[in-house]
Amino acid sequence: MPNISAGYWIAFAVCCAGYAMFLCLRVAGTFREKSLADARKIFFLRREWLEAEFLKLAGLRGIPRGLRWTEVNFDDAVRFARDRNTRQLRALVAVTIHFEAIEGGDMEDVEAVGNLRAATAIFHYDSRKWTSNGRALFNLNPTEAIEHYRHELEMVD
Repeated sequence: MPNISAGYWIAFAVCCAGYAMFLCLRVAGTFREKSLADARKIFFLRREWLEAEFLKLAGLRGIPRGLRWTEVNFDDAVRFARDRNTRQLRALVAVTIHFEAIEGGDMEDVEAVGNLRAATAIFHYDSRKWTSNGRALFNLNPTEAIEHYRHELEMVD
């Protein structure tokens, strides 16, 4: 029986470890893809409810000051991104927002109050459900928002 040196055993162990690492990364990638697919499916199933929640919470934020959110028109397209720190998914949707001035407020006599405003609505996924905090990024479409916040977000779709 030939004598197998320690070098061959080390090379064999390194190859086995490399193959095991390859399999782990492959399984993790498949899991991430399935998670993203599941998150997308849940988003589209709950979208109408999420849009209503967004409008309610956005109006409560008091931004912009002196204006009341009256209507939000949501675009059909959705861009998905991942938070670089928490790995949490985000859904970004282009919106057109209608405001009216709050009676007795600073904006009551401003002519531009009736102008439609473009923004991006943001939704968060916590691995179980989608939520909104009513945050809108004004004057950015979803792709521009992801690019603008590239140090925080990475596109996943």
